[in-house]
Amino acid sequence: MKFIAVVTPLVLLAAACSPPAADTQSSAPVVQMAEATRAEMDRVNASRFTTPMPAQAPDPTERLQPAAAPTPAPPPAGESPTATTPASTVSYDAGLVRIQVLLDRAHFSPGVIDGYDGENVRKAVSAYQHANNLPVNGLADDALLTRLEQADSSPALVAYVLTSEDVSGPFVDVPQDLEAMSRLERVGYESAAEAIAEKFHMDEDLLRTLNPSVDFATAGTEIVVANGGGELSATVASVQVDIDEGAVRAFDASNQLVAYYPATIGSGDAPAPVGEHTVRGVAFDPTYRYDPARLPTFGRRSHGAVDIAAGPNNPVGAVWIALSAETYGIHGAANPAQVSKTQSHGCIRLTNWDATELGRAVSVGVPVTIQEGSGLAARESGRG
Repeated sequence: MKFIAVVTPLVLLAAACSPPAADTQSSAPVVQMAEATRAEMDRVNASRFTTPMPAQAPDPTERLQPAAAPTPAPPPAGESPTATTPASTVSYDAGLVRIQVLLDRAHFSPGVIDGYDGENVRKAVSAYQHANNLPVNGLADDALLTRLEQADSSPALVAYVLTSEDVSGPFVDVPQDLEAMSRLERVGYESAAEAIAEKFHMDEDLLRTLNPSVDFATAGTEIVVANGGGELSATVASVQVDIDEGAVRAFDASNQLVAYYPATIGSGDAPAPVGEHTVRGVAFDPTYRYDPARLPTFGRRSHGAVDIAAGPNNPVGAVWIALSAETYGIHGAANPAQVSKTQSHGCIRLTNWDATELGRAVSVGVPVTIQEGSGLAARESGRG
């Protein structure tokens, strides 16, 4: 989105977007994981990728079954009443969950980890194949899983005990209207389940499917989560934004590709500014100011300028990476599942966790190239 953003340099805690290692949790669970859930975790961690991907990515709307599913029970206190339940979601691909997690750990982001085939995971597979001198077709297979396992043998799913911080909120109903949003003291998560899913880079549907009947608002509850990636150890020396592909690539000083992210980049009426730019600054947990005089295609002009509080669900998400092109930046997103699938208003939108990872790895002055058409051919030395 193209935003007139006023940002405050508040530091986002690492725990907000980086999954903790399983062995760092010292407290014993108050509510033990169900044996069936533990068995499913073990099944996924031992799964192979056995179903070949079709040449064309499937329509994501085909995931949902017809309305024959039973009516779900009311959600626990603190949970969103509109959240999708396991009963309305078809079975995910366990092998693809493993591939998505390992790609995420390798910093080739598939977007949300959901266990489903789609354009974002195919783009991540293509980027990984290219960076590792493999034939590039974007199709995951068991050979790719084996290659990923050789580099990282970590399990895809791990047990996790909910902490008081995970469930304390405060959780809020976030309005779509910007004027109504401006009345919130903080544009936080709408439920504990949303916060936990984002913490572990997961789609909320997958989190709920793996943990049926769990009350995500109760500290001490043992659940199963994705063992996603953490900090990017490399220092990013340059960034490439590919409008046509809907992707952001990060390179180190030797021109090696060190991270890849799916992205929503501009739109027809508000295109991203093609050309050479630099990073002007990074703000974690930014506030946001909407001025309809500067951005008439977003929101309602009758509002006048409004100031939106910080929070992961505000219009620029958890991070704002300001570019030298005035009012443009790379930022997070309130709905990670829609990244690279909907239009922006000129800026570059990543998932909150990907934007956080990139924001921690860049510094002021890092060059950012925004281009139409893939830059892979021009960055052949970035393969490694």
